[in-house]
Amino acid sequence: MTLSVSPPAVGLLAPRTPGTRTGTGTARIVGVGTATTDTSYTQSELLDHFAIRDPRVRSVFLNSAIEQRHLAVPPRDADGTCLPEAQGELLAKHRRLALDMGERAIRACLANAGIEHTAIDYLCCVTTTGFLTPGLSALLIREMGILPDTSRVDVVGMGCNAGLNALNAVSGWAAVNPGKVAVMLCVEACSAAYVIDSTMRTAVVNSLFGDGAAAVALVADPQADGFSGFGTLIPPTGPRILGFASHLITDAVDAMRYDWDDQQGKFSFYLDPQIPYVVGSHAEQVVDRLLTGARLRRSDIAHWLVHSGGKKVIDAVRVNLGLTRHDVRHTTSVLRDFGNVSSGSFLFSYERLLQEGITDAGDYGVMMTMGPGSTIETALMQW
Repeated sequence: MTLSVSPPAVGLLAPRTPGTRTGTGTARIVGVGTATTDTSYTQSELLDHFAIRDPRVRSVFLNSAIEQRHLAVPPRDADGTCLPEAQGELLAKHRRLALDMGERAIRACLANAGIEHTAIDYLCCVTTTGFLTPGLSALLIREMGILPDTSRVDVVGMGCNAGLNALNAVSGWAAVNPGKVAVMLCVEACSAAYVIDSTMRTAVVNSLFGDGAAAVALVADPQADGFSGFGTLIPPTGPRILGFASHLITDAVDAMRYDWDDQQGKFSFYLDPQIPYVVGSHAEQVVDRLLTGARLRRSDIAHWLVHSGGKKVIDAVRVNLGLTRHDVRHTTSVLRDFGNVSSGSFLFSYERLLQEGITDAGDYGVMMTMGPGSTIETALMQW
């Protein structure tokens, strides 16, 4: 189990109280926390667990730049054969794992920020690996004892890019509600989205994804003029969110998708083999648009936090943006230790950057995620 907490970033926030606001502030990330499922496996262990002997499939697993992943694998019968899981069982698994990982990630994030759970004013939950009604936000509010008048939203089905899509909305909410606490949770139970068969299509997917959750807390700078503070004891610290830029690759809209598999009776995820190169070839234009708006160049960026989408994706983005291997060290180490944890991957990298303790006031950072659409999402931040 992974439950990471970095040194507190802001003073303790008491339970929220009514207040008034004037104008808008600048949203800051004031805390981060991550969590995974309890069990982890090396790629070799997974090949053995699923009794995979096909040399082509084994090569995909063993050349993925992944050393281990956290997963809740299906049980095996007396003969050692993995028992099939129907779609209903997978949805139940998603609910169980998402609630467990989600709560632990939120609590780690709040501890990192020095915030009580009763101070949360807005909760956004992101997932692609299962569908629930009511959504995760309602279930977590009940399970965690978050105040029932908390505003909430669930972002479902957007894929690996969804964390930045949601961060855009959450930072916007925080900006128009200075001093209030907004929390975004990305939780992906990829164990609940697996199909087991002998095709190369599923081999690529099954070699890549892992279970994980990541949460961030955002608070916008209070306005000095006419603001009453919603329980904030000191002004928030942490990187400011300066802007976002998106790019939808319309020609590749079907390159990453969920299809219904009639034979299996469940959803099956598809990744086009060309998607790393498609994403890489479009990375420059969206990053340059993000930076041009702030009158910056790529050389002005001290920290790059790229989605751990897979070895080929990372290499394609790195080459096309002219980044060094050191620039994407957190991205590659998260892939190595967790695999692709979908929408929360970039926040695992962000947490590792903070644990290094190397950010300085004035540093710029870029976050980048890629996923179905096909979409590239970016965000600019400054410490």
